Amino acid sequence: MNWWQESVVYQIYPRSFKDSNNDGIGDLQGIISKLDYLEYLGIDVIWLSPVYESPNEDNGYDISDYFGIMKDFGSMADMDELIQKAKEHGISIVMDFVANHTSKEHKWFKSALADPQSPYRSYYVFKPNQGTLPSDLQSIFLGSAWELDKNTDSYYLHLFAKGQPDLNWHNKPVREDLYEMLNWWLEKGIKGFRFDVIDLIAKDIDHGIIGDGPKLHEYIQEMNQATFAKYNVLTVGETWGATVEKAKKYSNLDGSEFSMIFNFSHILLDQEAGKEKWDTIPLDLQKLKKVFEEQQVGLYKEGWNSLFWNNHDLPRIVSRWGNDQDYRVESAKMLGTLLHFMQGTPYIYQGEELGMTNVKFHDLNDYRDVETLNMVQMRLSKGMAMDKIMDSIYKIGRDNARTPYPWSIEAFGGFSQVRPWLDINPNYVNINAKDQIGRNNSVLEYYRKLIWFRRRSDYRELIREGTFELLYPDHPDVFAYQRVLDTGVLSVYCNFHSTPVHLDEKVDTAEAILSNYDTFDNKRGLNLRPYEAIVFMGKRE
Repeated sequence: MNWWQESVVYQIYPRSFKDSNNDGIGDLQGIISKLDYLEYLGIDVIWLSPVYESPNEDNGYDISDYFGIMKDFGSMADMDELIQKAKEHGISIVMDFVANHTSKEHKWFKSALADPQSPYRSYYVFKPNQGTLPSDLQSIFLGSAWELDKNTDSYYLHLFAKGQPDLNWHNKPVREDLYEMLNWWLEKGIKGFRFDVIDLIAKDIDHGIIGDGPKLHEYIQEMNQATFAKYNVLTVGETWGATVEKAKKYSNLDGSEFSMIFNFSHILLDQEAGKEKWDTIPLDLQKLKKVFEEQQVGLYKEGWNSLFWNNHDLPRIVSRWGNDQDYRVESAKMLGTLLHFMQGTPYIYQGEELGMTNVKFHDLNDYRDVETLNMVQMRLSKGMAMDKIMDSIYKIGRDNARTPYPWSIEAFGGFSQVRPWLDINPNYVNINAKDQIGRNNSVLEYYRKLIWFRRRSDYRELIREGTFELLYPDHPDVFAYQRVLDTGVLSVYCNFHSTPVHLDEKVDTAEAILSNYDTFDNKRGLNLRPYEAIVFMGKRE
């Protein structure tokens, strides 16, 4: 067993977690001040979104110095202190590593622009200006993926913002310099990395290949051997285009690539086929069940899963697929239950354990996300009505996940004593950590139970090693499954909707070990109330 197979990861978006110096921006000392809380929650790994030196065009995912800390967040001394104090709390730190691109303010790119003969010119992807764009390739943040540098009369590639020029991984010195950075952080005591959009690094622009380039796995294996294979660490790749078959390569149990990847197949189910992410459709529960079944069965004994609903790029799951009004608490707990009893390593995004919801800012000026603001301008130019644009932002915009963490009912949610960089969700007066700590029926205390089951309970081996069997695959309201190991059978039943459901299920011989309601009714079968989740433990007959 690898240590991370029984771990629970908590993602921190530093800018929005806790402000220690009252400048409106979360920072490393703020995280340090909340390590007691994280230990209380029960997690044992922090995934830290980027804190490197950055001009912050894409909230830190545009790195100008991989060996430095952004002043907004503190200093390298603060980072060293966080690593050490987290360790004292039994918590490891996993860094976010952006390998596909740098900031345009990175010294490599500055040199490349200043001198066409610079060796750093080949660190990026440049094309000469021949009067038209090199191709019609579009940026993920909308608009052309090519930007003209007038000084050298050439275009450079940026799959994201203009300030994020793509690195040329086919140039070996690029790879070697990145490996040096990884090793530097590993020597500091970092216990792993999350690799941002790693499936884009081996792109072949000349042949129109963006993701899953022909040398992708060769480069990942090379990176593995040059860096983290020498350490006992957790590695996870962000791979938006992954399938189960691809996941088997990435997370091969021989350890040649990553510990696991983020497979977004389930998250993409409410995106209309052939359209942008902003064009959403209602979730088809049967498709969700099928995707999870494919992952759970397909990777069994061949790879390893990550389990997640949320991150810094995704809207809040309780607003997305739960009911954030009448059944916010119940649906937040149900969604957590569904995920945490599957095989894999769970990732909790800050505030998920409180049942935090999406936010509706009515003034566009209150939004900060570059992707969102680009989308607004693009759609306005096409004549789309502003109210339709705002509806899309409310549903799927990235700032939904980035509002400051609500610690209390104090001004600005106890996040800061001044107005934060991004306004806090007004519902913080009802959804905050102080209100939920120690309150038995709170979402927070329920998440503590979920984490305890995975990390401390007598069921943890079954959760880690058991097989997966989907139940009621065609039921329109219920997502149910069993995990089996030897003679033990753990059964999970989740009602995904607000309509009560009756199942003609014999459960009287099993022990109910968890429910998101105070009581449950298993007379004459199983009766599930709106968004109810029940977990039973029994024996195979």
